[in-house]
Amino acid sequence: MDLSIIITSHNTKELLLRCLTSLYQWLEKGKVTFEIIVVENASTDGTVEMVEKSFPKVILLKSKTNEGFGKSNNQGIKKAKAERILLLNSDTEIQERAIEKLLLFSEAHGNDFVGPKLLNPDGTPQTSCGPFFSLPVVFAMLFLKGDRLGLTRWSPGTIQKVDWVSGACIMGATSLFLDGLLFDEGIFMYMEEIDLLYRARKKGHSVYFLPEANVVHVGSGSSKDKRKSPILNIYKGLQIFYKKHYPGWQMPVLKGMLQCKALLGILAGILTGNKELKNTYEEAIGMV
Repeated sequence: MDLSIIITSHNTKELLLRCLTSLYQWLEKGKVTFEIIVVENASTDGTVEMVEKSFPKVILLKSKTNEGFGKSNNQGIKKAKAERILLLNSDTEIQERAIEKLLLFSEAHGNDFVGPKLLNPDGTPQTSCGPFFSLPVVFAMLFLKGDRLGLTRWSPGTIQKVDWVSGACIMGATSLFLDGLLFDEGIFMYMEEIDLLYRARKKGHSVYFLPEANVVHVGSGSSKDKRKSPILNIYKGLQIFYKKHYPGWQMPVLKGMLQCKALLGILAGILTGNKELKNTYEEAIGMV
């Protein structure tokens, strides 16, 4: 079998429906042999029933609780039977020949990982690769709007070797994942792919961005709160990442920046009367 496609889902019934429809639309026309594994995390929106009724070929792994992105993907990776694995978010839609292009590239770069050009629902490029989160990069992200300025993430127009690609869509040989490159299950959501690809770099593996392969990505499909959850999980994920990988003296610097950002967020919430913003950053500063 060529490819095992692993999708994690938590209350993303309609998004998952579109994702699976797009997969079968393009893959059943081609020559790629594949299996689709959906790791279902205790959804209450009818996801399980939808998959069982509309996509009986899908391998459905059911969890009694929401296990998080990393642990769920690890379950799927361990069940995969194909030579290569595609990790795919449930809030994505595959565009024509995207998987075939990723697969051909992965076969030619068997020791590496590859990700596609992600697109917003309106077709515009979505910044989905970038540098590892050194202190200058974190500073740019927190205080300089680094994402918007292209300092902390971007979307190239040519094939490039990058530090990381978005976990919304990553392909690599199954043997790579099973060679000590499963996700850190202590990271519930956000930063987990950065951690995995950082460990991959240390083991001599590269990461490539392939703009010829296009995948639409809605973003934060399983987050109940589209703003609060990402902020809190990034605060947690960055601290786990630094504790694992960077010299000890850098942690106080990171925490200082996170605290300053949280204080600015609280102040902005007070001045604008935005209680949600204020409460979010009050919770964030309590995590530092």
